[in-house]
Amino acid sequence: MGRTYNVIPVAPADYRRRAEQRLPRFLFDYIDGGANAEITLAANTSGFRDIVLRQRVMRDVSNIDTSTVLSGEQAAMPVILAPVGMAGMMARRGETQAVRAANATGVPFTLSTVGICDLVEVKNAASKPFWFQLYMMRDREVVKDLLARAESVGCTTLAFTVDLAVTGLRHRDLRNGALSQSVRAKAVKAWEIARHPHWLLDVAVQGKPHGFGNLSDRVPDPTRLEAFTAWVASQFDTSVTWKDIEWLRSVWKGRLLIKGVLEPDDARAAVEAGADGVIVSNHGGRQLDGVASSISKLPGVVAAIGDRAEVYMDGGVRSGVDVFKAVALGAQGVLIGRPWVWALAAGGERAVTDMLAVMRQELRIAMALSGVNRIDEIGRDAIDTAAPFA
Repeated sequence: MGRTYNVIPVAPADYRRRAEQRLPRFLFDYIDGGANAEITLAANTSGFRDIVLRQRVMRDVSNIDTSTVLSGEQAAMPVILAPVGMAGMMARRGETQAVRAANATGVPFTLSTVGICDLVEVKNAASKPFWFQLYMMRDREVVKDLLARAESVGCTTLAFTVDLAVTGLRHRDLRNGALSQSVRAKAVKAWEIARHPHWLLDVAVQGKPHGFGNLSDRVPDPTRLEAFTAWVASQFDTSVTWKDIEWLRSVWKGRLLIKGVLEPDDARAAVEAGADGVIVSNHGGRQLDGVASSISKLPGVVAAIGDRAEVYMDGGVRSGVDVFKAVALGAQGVLIGRPWVWALAAGGERAVTDMLAVMRQELRIAMALSGVNRIDEIGRDAIDTAAPFA
């Protein structure tokens, strides 16, 4: 482990190992884990490994340009930092560090409804507009208030998450005591905090306040994961249907992306309800274990609505080559969650910036060796016929 820690981190896997060393176990597992046996979590990454690219030679690739347009705005590459709840518990005021890294790189950042830093704090740290992610809550006045605040700080794109009718069962959170207030669980968590002095000083002491910024007057202390989970179960609305998306569309005037769609019929319904696009996602394998990988579902959704709406995907992206593969299968862009949070926990803003720089270079090289110069030149013909959905 010591040798691993001293290796200069390059890929997300490197940052993951360092994050595991720096974070108390219950926080690392919260980010790293998936639902049940984590079959879908594993499938998200293995799905990319199964896709085979075509190498093309003797092409003029002297003018590689990774830039593109994401939700109507210019971006340096087709990558978005996905919304991640509690990111501010992984590094001091984590969401502010992440938005600065995203701005420096030229890619969008998405603030979670249950981020530690609120909309205003992130706006004050940002130099460009950022996206906001929303869950539907039973109290529609709370939803309207959140949307009004998001609009007031200049958010132009709303990612509405629809795959959290109930919270998936994440066994790691049970094993590490995160969801229990028993004496034993408290002792285990206290020991984990004590043996991670860097986190204790950087986040627990210097990273206050620890409330859920946008919902600080409603949500329990984020250090008590069991209380947070209970709040989610009581406040997130399990009765939401496409009619509620129509209501949301009437309230929110910016761009609207529906996050958590896997099936073509649901994608069509999202567009008919007024969405500008969808994000193909299984919540990073954290909800229904046993569903297909996001990347395997992407082509079907693209075929269903790609001519009428934007299609993004998230889940399992670990490199610029993965970004290339997703674009080749029809995605306008990809969202990355765990990679940026691992980097954040490992080394803060600088580490996130460095990780994104490597990802962009990987994308640039993949484009050159596949014989294309621009993102809009990446098409299905970049996938070899040996690929599972070529």
